[in-house]
Amino acid sequence: MRKKIAEHMVLSRRTSAHVHTVFHVNLSHVERLRNAKKDEYERLGSKLSYLAFIARAVIDALRQHPIVNASLDGDSVVLKKDVNLGIAVALDSGLIVPVIKHADEKDLLGLSRAIADVAERARAKQLKLEEVHGGTFTITNPGQSGAQFGMPIINQPQVAILGVGTIEKRPVVVGTEVAIQTMAYLTLGYDHRLIDGAVADQFMSDVKQHLEHFDPNQA
Repeated sequence: MRKKIAEHMVLSRRTSAHVHTVFHVNLSHVERLRNAKKDEYERLGSKLSYLAFIARAVIDALRQHPIVNASLDGDSVVLKKDVNLGIAVALDSGLIVPVIKHADEKDLLGLSRAIADVAERARAKQLKLEEVHGGTFTITNPGQSGAQFGMPIINQPQVAILGVGTIEKRPVVVGTEVAIQTMAYLTLGYDHRLIDGAVADQFMSDVKQHLEHFDPNQA
């Protein structure tokens, strides 16, 4: 498995023109929604994680910027109709990326359940072959081990990947005062052959906007 991962990562580096952009995102609003809803979600048999909120925000931003949910086939750009969301899961033997098919059709509860399901079955080595193929965009979470942020390598043949840094309380300026807020660095790695910096930054700006002003009706 380690050999296959290495080959895939080297291929990606040789194939894509990797560029990264990092945004500092305030998750205090998401934290309040999560605290208000987590008991309800637990009664429904699901744990409401920050990652589910981030996945929802990413899906909404992908709808606004379909070029980020695309692939390159030679000289042809292939825009993907569906959002098939890869969720990177760390195993003792390496990293695996199960795919949540049609993630754009799921609400926050559905995403919470799907993320927990694929992660659990990945660790138990119960994934089917088709569940690790067909992704259109990937989210990886180095922050779960305490990393402030990472510079992830694109999961070919996709053209972008989001890295989630550790989510923690930090002092930040709010208005004209310093306040303690729940913050995280989000990093977008993207293929500069297809995605320009302005597009990548606007995509990330929209992800940030969706998270910092998350619609409570979606929670």
